[in-house]
Amino acid sequence: MLPFAYILWICILGSIPSFSRAAFNLSLPHQHLDPESVALDVQRSLNASLSRRRALSVHEKGQCRTGNPIDDCWRCDPDWYNNRQRLADCSIGFARGTLGGKGGRIYTVTDSSDHDTVNPKPGTLRHAVIQDEPLWIVFSTNMVIKLKHELIFNSYKTVDGRGANVHITGNGCLTLQYVSHVIIHNIHVHHCRPSGNTDIAASPTHVGRRGRSDGDGISIFGSQKIWVDHCSLSYCTDGLVDAVMGSTGITISNSYFSHHDEVMLLGHDDRYLPDSGMQVTIAFNVFGEALVQRMPRCRRGYIHVVNNDFTSWKMYAIGGSGNPTINSQGNRYTAPGDASAKEVTKRVDTDEDWTDWNWRTDGDIMVNGAYFVPSGAGIMTQYVKASSVEPKSAVLVEQLTSNAGVYGESREETGSFSSPGYSGTTNTGSGGSDNDSNFFGMIFRSGAPPPPPSPSMDSMFLSSLIILLLHSITNQGALPLLLLL
Repeated sequence: MLPFAYILWICILGSIPSFSRAAFNLSLPHQHLDPESVALDVQRSLNASLSRRRALSVHEKGQCRTGNPIDDCWRCDPDWYNNRQRLADCSIGFARGTLGGKGGRIYTVTDSSDHDTVNPKPGTLRHAVIQDEPLWIVFSTNMVIKLKHELIFNSYKTVDGRGANVHITGNGCLTLQYVSHVIIHNIHVHHCRPSGNTDIAASPTHVGRRGRSDGDGISIFGSQKIWVDHCSLSYCTDGLVDAVMGSTGITISNSYFSHHDEVMLLGHDDRYLPDSGMQVTIAFNVFGEALVQRMPRCRRGYIHVVNNDFTSWKMYAIGGSGNPTINSQGNRYTAPGDASAKEVTKRVDTDEDWTDWNWRTDGDIMVNGAYFVPSGAGIMTQYVKASSVEPKSAVLVEQLTSNAGVYGESREETGSFSSPGYSGTTNTGSGGSDNDSNFFGMIFRSGAPPPPPSPSMDSMFLSSLIILLLHSITNQGALPLLLLL
């Protein structure tokens, strides 16, 4: 009779194929089954917008048409102020279809204070973003909102700063955790600091104890269908925009980034498999003065970087680990003067063989000695499909990004904020580390939104078999007492 240990090994080996298929066939809500087709659709939208622009007279072009498909979608409506919710129809890329507060009522923020994080005052931004209903949030006047602690969003919200000059700063800043369908448009986010270990309302009926936040400008955690457009971000303690823990369906567009070290983190950890389903479009942004690295830094997932203007960096522009797919199309990369920092790309802290990672450059312009190190085993069929419509030449980047940042603001104003005692970027938050980060410390300690699903029956069965095997080995092949009863 075969020893019990051998029988267990046979059972385990027989179960591995089905278990491994279940473990690696990961999908997230709103994850697109064919990301290459989304990249192709972005190019089609851009082509169509530019074609319409070419058909206009010189006078008409000056009125609204830039060829930027997002801006041309809503700016050409002379009554856009009364048709604000049309903006929700203008997203592109992986966040296409993000509703925000579309169909909901207009909520006007009239009070810039943020004194009570548990029972926020009606008329404040905090009171607006925690409501359960879809809301389109606007501002009655120019205002600076100094947050007492992180601002936690509920789903189906649009924060629309058009028509006012809105600054959000202070402790924690914007947190999108386990939510969906959020649009953040035309606001400044800057000088965000860590905070927490306090009670904060996340809805009208739920208050939870929060751990300490990292000081991100916008923190996207386990969330889907998120669109950040026409924002100006700078001077935060950790990242300007971080998307982690299974977040997907994200577009970051028309924004202006400046005065920061670790700009954008996409992905929690190389070993966190759900981030393989992360899909992010980064389009028509300007990465401006005094930036160092992470534009973005990617772990796993599919990242489409299209028609952005990278004006400078000190270490690198795009970095990654954990075998992300990076599709770089029609960008302008301007290298710094430092001869040792000319490379656009960086494979970050990895001992892996990255030669098969799919990092592609298509139609990019390299300025001042910049160079992109591609990788991947040849031109894959899927990549050919994504590129079958030629990305707009990077010579058009200046035109497409001419209004990046908060709309109607000069570049001299964008990102030029000062802070008493501030002497540069100080990235000390845990989210900025390339090591394991304490992201879970940010989650509600009681009454939290549901975490990712618990282990499947397959994984529990395999774990039980392994326990039995270990028992058998340590007891010379004897059956556990429980099985003999």
